[in-house]
Amino acid sequence: MPIKDIKKIIAIASGKGGVGKSTVTANLAMATALEGKSVGILDADLYGPSMGIMFGLGGDEVPAFSHGVKVASLAQLFPAEKANAWRGPRAAALINNLLNSVDWGNLDVLFIDLPPGTGDVQLSVIQGCKLSGAIMVCTPQVVALADCIKGIDLFNETDVPILGLIENMSSFICDNCEKEHFIFGKEGAKNLAQKLGIPLLGQIPIEASLMQGGENGLPAVLANPNCAGSRVFGKLAEWLNLEFL
Repeated sequence: MPIKDIKKIIAIASGKGGVGKSTVTANLAMATALEGKSVGILDADLYGPSMGIMFGLGGDEVPAFSHGVKVASLAQLFPAEKANAWRGPRAAALINNLLNSVDWGNLDVLFIDLPPGTGDVQLSVIQGCKLSGAIMVCTPQVVALADCIKGIDLFNETDVPILGLIENMSSFICDNCEKEHFIFGKEGAKNLAQKLGIPLLGQIPIEASLMQGGENGLPAVLANPNCAGSRVFGKLAEWLNLEFL
């Protein structure tokens, strides 16, 4: 069902963990806010929430307002060292509370950072709100692409539009030789997008600034707006603003 005063809800998803989905969520949300949109993030990774670190959140205010983005994360409600070992029903209840009980105010877009996989949390989000679309994140690796296909299938089966695919860690440019290295394979996401007939929205390189921004509580699009990854996120936000929001 629609959530009052939120115009669009976009899930950021992956079939596999460790592909940088939360980094993509944080920077795409921040870049969209820099486009002048009112933006929120729901950190729906109940077992490994990371938005608290990525946005430098402190205290237990939910949602918190950081760098112009509203953020609601389990990291604000429980100690960082606590293992959240919950079965499906409790996980579903928490997701519904975060979606429907948080005072989001008026938002142009709410990004939902999903955990990896196709389980309870994904189904709870799909059933608990009307998703405007999903953006899939993967790396060029064959194993990551295989799991990404399963995630795409879940959204297809539940009638959630796939807005496109983002390839993270697409390549690395050496500081010394300036040669581009394809550490995890080359153009895997591009080939997958062509095969499935969905847009390839962008290819994010491996850069220290992307990692450092997340660890320092300041997304790279703010901390280092001129790095290659930040420029890609800026173009993604422009596209989202013009074509979807």
